[in-house]
Amino acid sequence: MGSSKRGADNNRSLGGRAQTARQRLNDAINLGTRSLEKHGRKWQCTDIEIQRHVVHSISAFLDSVSGDARHHPLVKDSVADMVGAVAWILRCKNVNVLSMAADVTMKLVSIVPNSVLQSYLLDLVNPLSSLLPSHQIEVSISCATALNHILLNLSIKHEQVVWEILKKTDSVSHVICNILDSFGGTRPAENFHQMATFLSTVLQCWHQSRFLVWSNSELMKALNNMLIDVEQDSHARMDILKLFSAIALCGNGTRKLLDNGEALVELMLQCMDRSQPHSVRKEGFRLAQCLTINEQKFFKLISSCCEPFVKAIVCGMNNWSLNSGKVAGDKISLLVEACHLALITYWAGKHHKYFWKQGIDKVLLDLLLENSHSKLHQPFLSSEEQISIARECLNADYLQGLRNYVWDILGWLAIHCEEGFNPEMHGNGKELYIDILITCACLAFLDAIKKCVWQNDVSDSLRSESAARAVLMMLYSPCKYVSSKARDRLSEILNQMGNEYLKYLLQTLNRATSGNNFDALQIVISQMGLTCYCSLPQFQKWVIECGGVKTLLHLLSLCSSSDFYIERLNFSTHLPNAVYKRICCCASMEELESKDILLLYSLLGLVQLIKCSGGIKNNPDVFDAQMTCTIPELVCKLQDICCDKKTSELRWSAAYVLSYFEFYGFPSKLGKRIGKALNDNNQTDTRLILTNGECLSVHGVILAIRCPSLLPLDQASGSSVPGSMEICAKLMEGIRLSAHVDYQILVKLLEYIYLGYLQAGEEHVKKLKILAKHCNLQPLLQMLSRKSPKWGAPYPSFDLSVALGPLGHRFSDVSLEAKATDLLCWACGVCSVSVPHIHAHKVILSTSCDYLQALLNSGMQESHSQTVKVPTSWEAMVKLVEWCYSGELPSPPSGCLWEKMDTEEKLRELKPYVELCWLAEFWFIEEVHEACFKVVVSCLDSTKQLCIKVLQLAADFSLGSLFEVALTLLAPMYRQLCDSGELEELDEDLVDVVRVASVRFSQGAGSHLGSAKRLGR
Repeated sequence: MGSSKRGADNNRSLGGRAQTARQRLNDAINLGTRSLEKHGRKWQCTDIEIQRHVVHSISAFLDSVSGDARHHPLVKDSVADMVGAVAWILRCKNVNVLSMAADVTMKLVSIVPNSVLQSYLLDLVNPLSSLLPSHQIEVSISCATALNHILLNLSIKHEQVVWEILKKTDSVSHVICNILDSFGGTRPAENFHQMATFLSTVLQCWHQSRFLVWSNSELMKALNNMLIDVEQDSHARMDILKLFSAIALCGNGTRKLLDNGEALVELMLQCMDRSQPHSVRKEGFRLAQCLTINEQKFFKLISSCCEPFVKAIVCGMNNWSLNSGKVAGDKISLLVEACHLALITYWAGKHHKYFWKQGIDKVLLDLLLENSHSKLHQPFLSSEEQISIARECLNADYLQGLRNYVWDILGWLAIHCEEGFNPEMHGNGKELYIDILITCACLAFLDAIKKCVWQNDVSDSLRSESAARAVLMMLYSPCKYVSSKARDRLSEILNQMGNEYLKYLLQTLNRATSGNNFDALQIVISQMGLTCYCSLPQFQKWVIECGGVKTLLHLLSLCSSSDFYIERLNFSTHLPNAVYKRICCCASMEELESKDILLLYSLLGLVQLIKCSGGIKNNPDVFDAQMTCTIPELVCKLQDICCDKKTSELRWSAAYVLSYFEFYGFPSKLGKRIGKALNDNNQTDTRLILTNGECLSVHGVILAIRCPSLLPLDQASGSSVPGSMEICAKLMEGIRLSAHVDYQILVKLLEYIYLGYLQAGEEHVKKLKILAKHCNLQPLLQMLSRKSPKWGAPYPSFDLSVALGPLGHRFSDVSLEAKATDLLCWACGVCSVSVPHIHAHKVILSTSCDYLQALLNSGMQESHSQTVKVPTSWEAMVKLVEWCYSGELPSPPSGCLWEKMDTEEKLRELKPYVELCWLAEFWFIEEVHEACFKVVVSCLDSTKQLCIKVLQLAADFSLGSLFEVALTLLAPMYRQLCDSGELEELDEDLVDVVRVASVRFSQGAGSHLGSAKRLGR
């Protein structure tokens, strides 16, 4: 307590009422304080009257302190005693004093400063959470309120401990029951409000809690009914809105909400309306942000109300006013939420036209330029006047925190803008607004280059990265007005210093990428600068002469063949807001997660230099000295990018660059496999006959999926003539093609159909374009025409999965049967065979692995069989077939869906992958073996019981590598597993192997454990 003099000083600084209350508190605390041998002095008293007296004393003392007095040292000194007493009383659960104790706890956590209370919060969480199911309604309400306050002020270091307590006390389930009781009328409305508020906080903090909520069908049905009820209290609807926002942080929860989300979207739009208070509108914006996590479902759901949705966003960005030169704090927070939601402009879609219709250009300008209406009163301003206004805008300390949002939104609007968009046609000053925005962005871009490269001022460049990115997107916009205006304005601003800036950019990139230590932001801005220069006609020749091609190729090679990557999220601090920091069970927005920014920028710049110079092949003197690899090596790298699971923009860009090397189309892993059948006449069932009598034998199933226009199929019904036998006979008889199709062009087209791309000289391109157009192969036609890919367009997939349906059944020439199946009911719609089977195609199966190729094409008895027995379970065989036809192995459930499975359920999910690991070794399918191995290993950390079962499975299937991983994970737990008896389900020999591994681990071989875990990452 300190010296008597210090105590006297402290007492004098407290009011008389507070001093008296504190003295009474001390006296009351002393009545129940006990000296414990190991724990010192603690408050422990079961006497009801003393408990009641202590609760009254705590309440009186808390009521006596207010304002600055709450931070008084004597208050701080009293916290430990107060927390100790109320925690004990709550644990006693004496019904006569419980309600009072819960109320005073709620008062304690709300009055005592968080900095003082933080170290004692864990002492309260357990007793409070254990009282949530209390039959005393007022007790459970007070406990939920107190817990919510604690969680909102909880430090990150305590989060895991608190979650373990909440999980142990089954708090989430108890709160759900309390909420359902509210709907049943057995609890008051206040109960729903406090329980829903507390549950929302829990869901926001811990992703593990979300499955329990969204998977509770009774709760979700009740909440949805509450939304529909027009007589429902508006505050209750707000509680549901917050609850749904928290549920939507889980990708699986979002899908659940959107399954029947009409009422939810209607409520969301109501809350976003400008007539609502700011707090309500913010909740509406936050819910929308969460729901956009599932892009496809969300945009499909709002398709009927897209315009009012966009209007609400734009109003949120526009509905504010200055007060003494500043924007009020609550309006700033609303602006931030609206601007963050406006980042849906990242996605392509019809919502873009509504943003323009709602005047997004004027709104963005108002967020950049203070009193823009007074400065842009003239219908026309010269470029010098526009630059002057833009400089004034950027120099002003005005809404600086929103500028990165403005640049990002402007960039996405530009890159998705229609080619024929012309602001002059819209009037109302739109042309001037867009011109000023472009000018502001170009000036900010120039500042970024100066500060980050020339002046090496990286810290201030954080605010300029988004502006530089916006300029890049405007320069590469499909809209002719935007791109030409951006090129003209940037060229004007660069002026005579443009060449000097370019030199510094190239020097910075070459220096930064030559060592291990580099500044990510500096590289990104320098690379964006170089990519922008590549689009400016007057600088393109200078870029090439200064070694720009070599720099771009070096970056391309570096980024595509190593772990050299940069995530924009690392330096764009406005992007990862509170919503995205807590997301689970789904990937974040593709743009946020993309690790291939430099690779994409390199491709964009490279293709501009190739275009302006007429191609590398036509200018060997220009490019040869700068080539860091041979042309075949470069083509191989670009094809690898197309085959990889990267963003669609990156894959499109690589395919676009390939077109300048006379490779047209879309390389893929599956295309490489199917391409092996192109010149193989085995299993051909269709003849294409040209007018000169030349004939090509092909596979009908591949043509039917990849280019149905070449077959005489009725597209409306999905069939041609009745009966598969008649179809096959007609196809074998031959399909006679038009006289306009010559042999060489048809061979090239078949190359595209089988491989996904073709190689052709310029002399063949014109005829190929005519044939591609006739066959309705629009993506191929786009590449043959060398049209720039549209941002956001899906990369054309090479997928033959449709062949497993009715369209492919007519071409089926083999059936697959599994060794074992648990299917009880089976009926085939194609044949009368009662054994479960899959109708497949020998040509697709034989290209999948050497074993099947030998089996089906050997000419021996097995190759003529109509049935292939697959030595696995039905589930494993289905996954294998999906890989054969799509190139992708289906993944097991992940996130909360996986975490909530018991060990047996997890084993059922993993066993097919273990089987396929074995089969892939037997059939020599390395890609399947590697994929299945990674799937199994990535799941082994979840439970030790699963490791035991997988160890046994790996031993049964003689999978040495998988056995080693499971063994390495079990070795540290050997003693624990022996004590629990969990090793008894293993064979004796395996138990001995685990024991030996444990001994080795204890002798210092534990480093192998980390290696084993990393194998599955």
